[in-house]
Amino acid sequence: MTLVFNVSNHLKANAKSLAEEIVDGVLHSIKLEIPQWEKEQAIEMYIAFINFLGDSLFVEEEGVPRTLIEWSKKNAARQVSPEGKISEIIVRYPPTRDVFTDIITNISIEFGLSLKDHSFIIKRINNMLDISLNETVFAFERLSDEYKVETQRELAELSAPIVLIKEGIAVLPLIGIIDSYRANYIMEKVVPKVAELRINYVIADFSGILKIDTDIAHHLHQIGQMFNLLGLQTLTTGLRPELAKTVVKSGINMSEFTTFANVKQALESIK
Repeated sequence: MTLVFNVSNHLKANAKSLAEEIVDGVLHSIKLEIPQWEKEQAIEMYIAFINFLGDSLFVEEEGVPRTLIEWSKKNAARQVSPEGKISEIIVRYPPTRDVFTDIITNISIEFGLSLKDHSFIIKRINNMLDISLNETVFAFERLSDEYKVETQRELAELSAPIVLIKEGIAVLPLIGIIDSYRANYIMEKVVPKVAELRINYVIADFSGILKIDTDIAHHLHQIGQMFNLLGLQTLTTGLRPELAKTVVKSGINMSEFTTFANVKQALESIK
């Protein structure tokens, strides 16, 4: 126990230099360059890691410092973007284990630790790194889901903007791929907004839609019926042959809507 106590004191007394050795060793191992601020954050985290490790050698319960959890979550957050990859963080863990193992092995030899005590310390380190890895992945998945939801919402807003082009007339240009999320967004958000505009005509322009299936065609039909129930006359434009074919196959009766080739023709028809 005296030898382990000496190792504990050595770890805490040299936490800064050991942390720098770990960070430099990992970066060198995977030939990675990171900004200075990120390197300094990693060093500060490993200082806390090593101090925590030194104290944990005398307790049975395993755990991790709060700074390690926060650092893991921050690493995950930086990867949450269209170009971000969680693998860029995950690949750092194996070399981190290797560097830690080399450092602890050298310290164990220097202080004459038994194989049992050496294995105990390595196990503690691996447990802390495993928790950090799990927190990183969990945070990435959670934040990615939140990012996808926000992106869906933003795309839904962009895919169905309401354009008031003249008094009493608005155009609803449908853009991109209309899926069930966007169709529901139109029903829940766009239709009420149209009602607030106090208009008489809505021109639903399909020319910007890439494709629709029969389910989405039914959704769009329901939206048109909602406009009618609000006392608005719905004009549809831009139904390309392939889109019109899908509408026909879905069994939807389009006779209740007035259809034109383009928005210009629809506008000219309104007296």
